[in-house]
Amino acid sequence: MSADTALIVIDVQESFRHRPYFVEDGLAAYLERQQVLIDGAKAAGIQVVQIFHVEDTGPFSEASGNVRTMVPLQFEPDAIFRKRQHSALVGSGLDVWLVTEGVRRVIISGIRTEQCCETTTRHASDLGYSVDFVADATLTFPMTDASGKTWSPADIAERTALVLAGRFARVTTTQEMLADLAGRAAA
Repeated sequence: MSADTALIVIDVQESFRHRPYFVEDGLAAYLERQQVLIDGAKAAGIQVVQIFHVEDTGPFSEASGNVRTMVPLQFEPDAIFRKRQHSALVGSGLDVWLVTEGVRRVIISGIRTEQCCETTTRHASDLGYSVDFVADATLTFPMTDASGKTWSPADIAERTALVLAGRFARVTTTQEMLADLAGRAAA
């Protein structure tokens, strides 16, 4: 078991299906990659941590019933944390858990690429963790900027990979990460 490494699955929750910006485009392929990444991490003895975003009202509130794993993703996390900020390391208890478990390397995946995934990546890097950002195991939705330009999820993912690579994280793909995990499990 690679006790020094944890896969962080951020905000992969039903809440998003109830936001006005939610689109199905790319969701099935993303969820398939996320499941493969989780299964690969488990097979390699990597702990898998699930993060849920919570708010007081709306689809991200506990009362909504939507703060649960997005269907059809299925897994048993080793730890679950709830956050109220963009970084999963602020106020959730994840930071304490990582130190207690001796984790020094985090693998980031989840929803939304440029928000909670990117923010957690930057924060983890600044705290001294080795960070792998599995770009194709993140998902986001189209966004329109102040000038009226709509950025596609691919545009946003490309920009996120650009600003993270070599500065805050090693940007990788699901297949590259699985090969790395398999190599570590065999070592």
